[in-house]
Amino acid sequence: MVQTDLSAQNLGQKSGIPHYTKRLLMWSFSIGVIPPLALILALSTRSLYLLDYVHVISGGTWTGFDIFMGLVMTRIMRLLDIPQRVEIAKRLTPTTFFIVPSLAATAITAGIYLAQAEGKFDLSSPWIIAAGIVVLVLTGQGFGVFMPNGLRIFIELSKSKPDISKIARLNMQNIRLAGSQAIFQVIIILIMAHLAVY
Repeated sequence: MVQTDLSAQNLGQKSGIPHYTKRLLMWSFSIGVIPPLALILALSTRSLYLLDYVHVISGGTWTGFDIFMGLVMTRIMRLLDIPQRVEIAKRLTPTTFFIVPSLAATAITAGIYLAQAEGKFDLSSPWIIAAGIVVLVLTGQGFGVFMPNGLRIFIELSKSKPDISKIARLNMQNIRLAGSQAIFQVIIILIMAHLAVY
């Protein structure tokens, strides 16, 4: 029994991906399914109150995460050596891999349904067009940069000799990009505030 456990540990070391990284990835997936399920529940029950709640809680959590990453994590990461940055990447990347895209997709989808339900989804409105542009930018960053960088980090970790400088660089790119996403999210909140009033 001890030999089996040791063999499993050695196998994990050879693959490069620590066991806790895999566990965090599964945890991220488990939590990441909750926002879409809540959205499905809101749409199936046709509850405007629940739809509004899902939109606000998913969008607020997504925005808060990006603000934290942009303002706090970038400062912390700059003070760390590359090996320390890699250790953070091993934990941060799997923790956020499914949760953040799930929050983003849920917030955006719920927002569109909410605007339609309130009769404000007018594609000729400059405010809706502006919101659409911001959403396209955020979606492009999320699925065009964040997730591919996360996959590159996992691929690198799975190698017998991972390039730690590459892992640190990709992780730092994602953290900096989260800061820029926070700016776009503040803009879209301003747009939503205008649409709510007028």
